[in-house]
Amino acid sequence: MIELEHIFKWYTAGGTRTYVLKDVNLAIKTGEFVSIMGPSGSGKSTLLHLLGNLDQPNEGAYRFMGEDVYALKSKHQNLLLRPKIGFVFQSYHLIDELNVYENIEAPLFYKKVGASERKAIVADLLDRFGIVGKKNLFPNQLSGGQQQIVGIARALAGSPALILADEPTGNLNSKQSQEIMALFKQLNDDGVTIVQVTHSETNAAHGNRIVHLLDGQVKNEG
Repeated sequence: MIELEHIFKWYTAGGTRTYVLKDVNLAIKTGEFVSIMGPSGSGKSTLLHLLGNLDQPNEGAYRFMGEDVYALKSKHQNLLLRPKIGFVFQSYHLIDELNVYENIEAPLFYKKVGASERKAIVADLLDRFGIVGKKNLFPNQLSGGQQQIVGIARALAGSPALILADEPTGNLNSKQSQEIMALFKQLNDDGVTIVQVTHSETNAAHGNRIVHLLDGQVKNEG
């Protein structure tokens, strides 16, 4: 599904080049659940943002489902990647002014999904995640775990092939974290490819492969 080759990302200040990612080579197969670990500043989130095309490297190649991403114009990169990727963030990124139903529905407007199909998709997700009774509540009326569940439901609304999760349990207690990771494991069992950034060895163990980053480089995989 994903092939990164010789990825470099740096910032230049005062004539000095500071590397965030340095010669990263990584392949992720369809159906894998990959955990990316490493200390703060090791480049984990930057790597995830590159995979989601939220950022781009200074050098290197990125192939997604066989397509050379950086050979495409920006518009076509988005057409290739955005429909196939769902994002889950540590800080949830729900829209405060929208209720649960509307937050889950929001990505479907961007994909120009018709009203009846939107209704069916959202109803299915509300039922799947056991949050039908909370559909009219707003984010500030939900617990952290409930907000993250809504965030995951929203990420799944477009039926992505890949979920990118950046510290998805970072703001949750241990029980909520276990519930979210169990949910990720079930999604992966259902065929969704997952790449998560995490500091937690417990969370990382839910995946089938761990990639360790240090100073912007892949140090080992297991």
